[in-house]
Amino acid sequence: MMPQDRADTEGAARHAVITGGTQGLGFAIARQLVREGCEGVVLAGRDPAKGEQAVAALKALGGNAHFVAADVADVEDCRMLIDRAVALLGPLDALVNAAASCDRGSLLDTTPQVWARLMDVNARGPFFTMQAFVRQALDHRIPASIVNIVSMVIHCGQSYLAPYSASKAALANITKNTAQAHRHDRIRCNAIACGWMDTPGEDATQKRFHNAPDDWLEKAEAAQPFGQLVKPAQVAPLATYLLSPRSGVLTGAIIDCDQNVAGAYPE
Repeated sequence: MMPQDRADTEGAARHAVITGGTQGLGFAIARQLVREGCEGVVLAGRDPAKGEQAVAALKALGGNAHFVAADVADVEDCRMLIDRAVALLGPLDALVNAAASCDRGSLLDTTPQVWARLMDVNARGPFFTMQAFVRQALDHRIPASIVNIVSMVIHCGQSYLAPYSASKAALANITKNTAQAHRHDRIRCNAIACGWMDTPGEDATQKRFHNAPDDWLEKAEAAQPFGQLVKPAQVAPLATYLLSPRSGVLTGAIIDCDQNVAGAYPE
């Protein structure tokens, strides 16, 4: 068998950790991994009840799934998560950083507390989770892949997303720096920059920060070029492809996943 043929048939990641894995895009990625034959997944989140529900849903699909309570704003939790996942599954070859805080703030009204929270959850947490993940991959001498969920706001973002945009832009840079640093270790790192997405978290955000009515989603989708917001189930196969050997040498990429094109202007 030629090397390129072998890569086409190597299938899914084997042992994966997903932060923010109990709902929304994180859970959609976990579900896709299970469907593709991933041998084990660990979901990380702050809510044990959601964790139990997500694990039960994955087990119903035949998956080997576990929940670890962890707050990625806490560096010790990031390290604990990877240690616990290795204890549950063995050496890890896949990591998804999907956990995020979406608090609002503009240049003029962002408090130091909001800035710190967004940076801790969206940049520092993924950084130290990746640090622990890469260390265990090196210890076990295995190839591995990381997918970071960033956002189209890394290109700018609305005025009320100033600290959120900055935190996701930081994660985009961390993605490229990690990819460069660990190419020769056969550890790949890529990111997906998602556009406006239909998730439970977005529903809560719209109602909390924008006083959105119950039918906000219907109205928002009617105004979009494709008549919908981005759906987690549409992004999940891209994430699992990036995690798997099928994506070959692809590393350091930040893939825009949206119906609006960065840098385009009205004609």
